[in-house]
Amino acid sequence: MLVAAGGPVSALAAKAAAKNTPIVFTSVTDPVKSGLVKSLDRPGGKLTGTAGLTTELDATRLELLREFNPKARLVGVLVNPNRPDVDAQTKDLQAKADHMKLQLVVEKAGADGDIKTAFKTLARQKVDALLVTADPFFNSRRTQVVASVAEHKLPAVYQWRAFAVAGGLMSYGPSIADAYHQAGIYVGRILDGAKPAELPVMLPSRFETVINLETAEALKLKIPHSLLARSTLLRSQ
Repeated sequence: MLVAAGGPVSALAAKAAAKNTPIVFTSVTDPVKSGLVKSLDRPGGKLTGTAGLTTELDATRLELLREFNPKARLVGVLVNPNRPDVDAQTKDLQAKADHMKLQLVVEKAGADGDIKTAFKTLARQKVDALLVTADPFFNSRRTQVVASVAEHKLPAVYQWRAFAVAGGLMSYGPSIADAYHQAGIYVGRILDGAKPAELPVMLPSRFETVINLETAEALKLKIPHSLLARSTLLRSQ
Protein backbone atom coordinates (compact mmCIF):
# COMPACT_ATOMS: atom_id res chain seq x y z
CA MET A 1 0.00 0.00 0.00
CA LEU A 2 0.98 3.67 -0.29
CA VAL A 3 0.73 6.69 1.99
CA ALA A 4 0.41 9.91 -0.03
CA ALA A 5 1.35 12.78 2.28
CA GLY A 6 1.19 16.43 1.33
CA GLY A 7 -2.22 17.20 -0.13
CA PRO A 8 -3.99 16.67 -3.46
CA VAL A 9 -0.98 16.67 -5.80
CA SER A 10 0.70 13.67 -4.17
CA ALA A 11 -2.64 11.87 -3.72
CA LEU A 12 -3.57 12.28 -7.39
CA ALA A 13 -0.08 11.17 -8.46
CA ALA A 14 -0.34 8.07 -6.26
CA LYS A 15 -3.77 7.25 -7.66
CA ALA A 16 -2.50 7.51 -11.24
CA ALA A 17 0.62 5.43 -10.57
CA ALA A 18 -0.90 2.64 -8.49
CA LYS A 19 -4.38 1.87 -9.76
CA ASN A 20 -4.84 -1.34 -7.75
CA THR A 21 -2.89 -0.46 -4.61
CA PRO A 22 -4.61 0.77 -1.43
CA ILE A 23 -3.69 4.42 -0.76
CA VAL A 24 -4.05 6.51 2.39
CA PHE A 25 -3.79 10.25 1.75
CA THR A 26 -3.36 13.15 4.19
CA SER A 27 -4.68 16.71 4.34
CA VAL A 28 -6.40 16.80 0.95
CA THR A 29 -8.63 19.76 0.16
CA ASP A 30 -12.05 18.45 -0.92
CA PRO A 31 -11.11 14.86 -1.92
CA VAL A 32 -14.55 14.42 -3.51
CA LYS A 33 -14.10 17.39 -5.85
CA SER A 34 -10.55 16.21 -6.59
CA GLY A 35 -11.96 12.89 -7.82
CA LEU A 36 -10.13 10.82 -5.22
CA VAL A 37 -13.24 9.42 -3.52
CA LYS A 38 -16.95 9.16 -4.28
CA SER A 39 -18.00 10.54 -0.90
CA LEU A 40 -16.45 11.22 2.48
CA ASP A 41 -18.56 8.62 4.27
CA ARG A 42 -18.12 5.88 1.64
CA PRO A 43 -14.96 6.49 -0.43
CA GLY A 44 -15.86 3.60 -2.72
CA GLY A 45 -12.45 2.77 -4.15
CA LYS A 46 -8.84 2.08 -3.19
CA LEU A 47 -8.29 5.45 -1.48
CA THR A 48 -9.16 6.95 1.89
CA GLY A 49 -7.45 9.19 4.42
CA THR A 50 -7.89 12.65 5.92
CA ALA A 51 -9.41 15.78 4.43
CA GLY A 52 -7.35 18.86 5.07
CA LEU A 53 -9.45 21.97 5.46
CA THR A 54 -6.38 23.72 4.11
CA THR A 55 -7.24 26.27 1.42
CA GLU A 56 -10.74 26.53 2.92
CA LEU A 57 -9.15 28.31 5.91
CA ASP A 58 -7.16 30.88 3.91
CA ALA A 59 -9.98 33.41 4.34
CA THR A 60 -9.91 32.86 8.11
CA ARG A 61 -6.14 33.43 8.08
CA LEU A 62 -6.74 36.73 6.30
CA GLU A 63 -9.14 37.71 9.09
CA LEU A 64 -6.56 36.80 11.73
CA LEU A 65 -3.88 38.81 9.96
CA ARG A 66 -6.15 41.85 9.95
CA GLU A 67 -7.01 41.29 13.61
CA PHE A 68 -3.31 41.19 14.47
CA ASN A 69 -2.51 44.20 12.27
CA PRO A 70 -5.66 46.38 12.01
CA LYS A 71 -3.84 49.10 10.06
CA ALA A 72 -3.07 46.76 7.16
CA ARG A 73 -4.78 47.78 3.94
CA LEU A 74 -2.56 46.33 1.23
CA VAL A 75 -1.95 42.61 1.80
CA GLY A 76 0.39 40.40 -0.18
CA VAL A 77 -0.72 36.87 -1.02
CA LEU A 78 1.69 34.09 -2.00
CA VAL A 79 0.12 31.31 -4.08
CA ASN A 80 1.46 28.27 -5.92
CA PRO A 81 0.31 28.44 -9.57
CA ASN A 82 0.83 24.68 -9.92
CA ARG A 83 -1.85 23.89 -7.34
CA PRO A 84 -4.88 22.23 -9.04
CA ASP A 85 -7.41 24.51 -7.31
CA VAL A 86 -5.37 27.73 -7.35
CA ASP A 87 -7.98 29.69 -9.33
CA ALA A 88 -10.73 28.89 -6.83
CA GLN A 89 -8.32 29.55 -3.97
CA THR A 90 -7.47 33.01 -5.30
CA LYS A 91 -11.07 33.85 -6.18
CA ASP A 92 -12.29 33.01 -2.68
CA LEU A 93 -9.56 35.13 -1.11
CA GLN A 94 -10.36 38.07 -3.36
CA ALA A 95 -14.03 37.87 -2.40
CA LYS A 96 -13.06 37.88 1.28
CA ALA A 97 -10.69 40.81 0.77
CA ASP A 98 -13.40 42.80 -1.01
CA HIS A 99 -15.73 42.20 1.91
CA MET A 100 -13.02 43.35 4.35
CA LYS A 101 -12.14 46.35 2.16
CA LEU A 102 -8.59 45.09 1.68
CA GLN A 103 -6.50 45.29 -1.46
CA LEU A 104 -4.56 42.17 -2.42
CA VAL A 105 -1.27 41.82 -4.28
CA VAL A 106 -1.18 38.20 -5.47
CA GLU A 107 2.24 36.80 -6.30
CA LYS A 108 2.89 33.33 -7.72
CA ALA A 109 5.70 31.00 -6.68
CA GLY A 110 5.87 27.40 -7.83
CA ALA A 111 9.65 26.88 -7.94
CA ASP A 112 12.56 27.83 -5.71
CA GLY A 113 13.64 30.79 -7.83
CA ASP A 114 10.11 32.18 -7.87
CA ILE A 115 10.09 32.80 -4.11
CA LYS A 116 12.87 35.39 -4.26
CA THR A 117 11.27 37.08 -7.27
CA ALA A 118 7.86 37.20 -5.57
CA PHE A 119 9.28 38.88 -2.47
CA LYS A 120 11.05 41.51 -4.58
CA THR A 121 7.71 42.39 -6.16
CA LEU A 122 5.93 42.45 -2.80
CA ALA A 123 8.62 44.80 -1.48
CA ARG A 124 8.18 47.14 -4.47
CA GLN A 125 4.42 47.16 -3.89
CA LYS A 126 5.03 48.03 -0.20
CA VAL A 127 2.50 45.56 1.17
CA ASP A 128 1.55 45.95 4.83
CA ALA A 129 1.31 42.23 5.59
CA LEU A 130 1.47 38.83 3.92
CA LEU A 131 -0.67 35.71 3.68
CA VAL A 132 1.25 32.59 2.65
CA THR A 133 -1.53 30.39 1.34
CA ALA A 134 -1.96 26.71 2.10
CA ASP A 135 0.22 24.57 -0.15
CA PRO A 136 2.71 21.70 0.32
CA PHE A 137 5.33 23.55 -1.76
CA PHE A 138 5.49 26.41 0.73
CA ASN A 139 5.53 23.98 3.62
CA SER A 140 8.51 22.15 2.14
CA ARG A 141 10.32 25.50 1.67
CA ARG A 142 9.20 27.06 4.94
CA THR A 143 12.75 27.95 6.06
CA GLN A 144 13.32 29.94 2.87
CA VAL A 145 9.87 31.53 3.00
CA VAL A 146 10.11 32.54 6.67
CA ALA A 147 13.63 33.94 6.11
CA SER A 148 12.38 36.02 3.18
CA VAL A 149 9.47 37.33 5.25
CA ALA A 150 11.88 38.27 8.06
CA GLU A 151 14.22 40.02 5.62
CA HIS A 152 11.37 42.27 4.49
CA LYS A 153 10.01 42.71 8.04
CA LEU A 154 6.47 41.68 7.14
CA PRO A 155 3.77 40.47 9.52
CA ALA A 156 2.69 37.16 8.01
CA VAL A 157 0.28 34.31 8.63
CA TYR A 158 0.79 30.70 7.55
CA GLN A 159 -1.01 27.37 7.49
CA TRP A 160 0.93 25.04 9.79
CA ARG A 161 2.39 25.37 13.28
CA ALA A 162 5.82 24.48 11.85
CA PHE A 163 6.02 27.93 10.25
CA ALA A 164 5.61 29.66 13.62
CA VAL A 165 8.17 27.31 15.15
CA ALA A 166 10.58 28.31 12.36
CA GLY A 167 10.12 32.01 13.14
CA GLY A 168 6.92 32.96 11.34
CA LEU A 169 4.63 35.38 13.15
CA MET A 170 1.43 33.35 13.23
CA SER A 171 -0.18 30.18 11.93
CA TYR A 172 -3.70 28.86 11.91
CA GLY A 173 -4.90 25.47 10.80
CA PRO A 174 -5.69 21.91 11.77
CA SER A 175 -3.14 19.79 13.57
CA ILE A 176 -0.96 18.07 10.96
CA ALA A 177 0.26 15.68 13.65
CA ASP A 178 -3.34 14.50 14.11
CA ALA A 179 -3.66 13.93 10.35
CA TYR A 180 -0.56 11.73 10.24
CA HIS A 181 -1.68 9.88 13.36
CA GLN A 182 -5.02 9.09 11.71
CA ALA A 183 -3.22 8.00 8.53
CA GLY A 184 -1.18 5.59 10.61
CA ILE A 185 -4.33 4.14 12.15
CA TYR A 186 -5.83 3.59 8.71
CA VAL A 187 -2.64 1.96 7.43
CA GLY A 188 -2.82 -0.52 10.29
CA ARG A 189 -6.49 -1.25 9.70
CA ILE A 190 -6.00 -1.80 5.96
CA LEU A 191 -3.03 -4.10 6.56
CA ASP A 192 -5.29 -6.03 8.94
CA GLY A 193 -7.82 -6.53 6.15
CA ALA A 194 -10.09 -3.46 6.17
CA LYS A 195 -11.17 -2.07 2.78
CA PRO A 196 -10.36 1.59 1.99
CA ALA A 197 -13.76 1.87 0.31
CA GLU A 198 -15.42 1.35 3.70
CA LEU A 199 -13.18 3.64 5.80
CA PRO A 200 -14.65 7.18 5.86
CA VAL A 201 -12.44 10.12 5.04
CA MET A 202 -11.74 11.81 8.37
CA LEU A 203 -12.14 15.55 8.91
CA PRO A 204 -9.82 17.42 11.27
CA SER A 205 -11.24 18.01 14.73
CA ARG A 206 -8.53 20.15 16.35
CA PHE A 207 -7.45 23.58 15.14
CA GLU A 208 -4.77 25.83 16.57
CA THR A 209 -3.66 29.44 16.37
CA VAL A 210 0.06 29.74 17.12
CA ILE A 211 1.93 33.01 17.65
CA ASN A 212 5.71 33.41 17.81
CA LEU A 213 6.45 35.91 20.60
CA GLU A 214 9.98 36.69 19.41
CA THR A 215 8.74 37.60 15.94
CA ALA A 216 5.92 39.75 17.31
CA GLU A 217 8.46 41.60 19.48
CA ALA A 218 10.87 42.04 16.56
CA LEU A 219 8.07 43.55 14.45
CA LYS A 220 6.98 45.72 17.43
CA LEU A 221 3.48 44.31 17.23
CA LYS A 222 1.23 44.14 20.25
CA ILE A 223 -0.76 40.91 20.40
CA PRO A 224 -4.48 41.74 20.73
CA HIS A 225 -6.14 40.35 23.86
CA SER A 226 -8.70 38.62 21.65
CA LEU A 227 -5.88 36.59 20.07
CA LEU A 228 -4.00 36.00 23.30
CA ALA A 229 -7.02 34.27 24.78
CA ARG A 230 -7.20 31.64 22.04
CA SER A 231 -3.61 31.17 20.89
CA THR A 232 -0.61 29.05 21.73
CA LEU A 233 2.43 31.26 22.34
CA LEU A 234 5.94 30.08 21.60
CA ARG A 235 9.44 31.19 20.76
CA SER A 236 11.55 30.10 17.80
CA GLN A 237 13.41 26.82 18.08
